[in-house]
Amino acid sequence: MAMTIHVDIVSAESQIFSGLAEMVVAPAVNGDVGILPRHAPLLTPLRAGAVKIQLSSDHEELFYVSGGMLEVQPHLVTILSDTALRAHDLDEEAALEAKQRAEKLLQDRKTAFDYAKAQAELAEAVAQLRAIARLRKIRK
Repeated sequence: MAMTIHVDIVSAESQIFSGLAEMVVAPAVNGDVGILPRHAPLLTPLRAGAVKIQLSSDHEELFYVSGGMLEVQPHLVTILSDTALRAHDLDEEAALEAKQRAEKLLQDRKTAFDYAKAQAELAEAVAQLRAIARLRKIRK
């Protein structure tokens, strides 16, 4: 039996996942980070993107996080995010609409606040679309 590490993914609304995994890959701000059991302690901010949890050699689950924090202890990984969803719960149509709205706001920029808000919305929509594309690739 492979070594495992306990993983918790928690959003502002609820606990999304809690269980054992062989590996976790998360979108840290400086690049994706892979975590195996007995990983050195780590605390890093996350960017919006997909979190992959390898439950076994033939089964993995994908989650979308809007950013947040990742804490790693030798036998525990905790991901805290404002928004966290299972990848199969993502709505591609809504993400495409949000991307189009944000792109339109960026073209019509009236104030610095509107521009910053549009940039954040665009980044989140693109991250959701990437997570959806990654999920499709895994299913094939």
